[in-house]
Amino acid sequence: MAQQLSFDLPSKPALGRDDFFVAPSNAMAVALLDPQFTWPSGKLVLTGPAGAGKTHLAHVWASQTGARILPATALTEAQLTELSQGPVVVEDVPDIRADRERQNLLFHLHNLVLAQGHALVMTGQMAPNLWGLSLPDLQSRVQAATHAELQPPDDQLLAVVLAKLFTDRQITPKPDVIPYLVAHMHRSFAAAAQIVGRLDHLSLAEKRSLTRPLAVRALSEIRQESTENAA
Repeated sequence: MAQQLSFDLPSKPALGRDDFFVAPSNAMAVALLDPQFTWPSGKLVLTGPAGAGKTHLAHVWASQTGARILPATALTEAQLTELSQGPVVVEDVPDIRADRERQNLLFHLHNLVLAQGHALVMTGQMAPNLWGLSLPDLQSRVQAATHAELQPPDDQLLAVVLAKLFTDRQITPKPDVIPYLVAHMHRSFAAAAQIVGRLDHLSLAEKRSLTRPLAVRALSEIRQESTENAA
């Protein structure tokens, strides 16, 4: 079969409140991130597996509160005064567990933001007691924050996540594709992103509609690659 060149163009995720599906696995986190909810410590740690919606929820909260969002690895001393003038979201804090300089910066930002009466959100995949930050004062403050956890998806949420990932890539699967994937794929947000990316690539490369047979093939390829990598 003749193949056309395909390009892995980045999809543009929809990050509005109406684009976030509330399910039992994320309802508590959604409730805690309601701007009307006041955290006793003035800070919140948002955790969950890759693709669970941490960035999405952070953007929703930021749009409602005027918060600034930045990755922990991008913190600089020059930003601290400006950032402390309002609510802040610092994403992927565990990424700086071995970076003592940025941990010190986050420690000072934490103190400045709270001293000004603003709110601070920090995100990471694991529970905060597992972040392993090498600065004890920062680790203790992280663990003192209110904790909102995004759980792995149930069937309903997994179907919605798949639909959203397809929509973000501006592709439309046949009606039986998503139910098939939900029934047969590995149950995680990361797996959903992987299968949607693979199907997008295959349908573009082979000029084929996104059908159930293509989904069967894509899942088979992913399983085979996983087995080979584990060998």
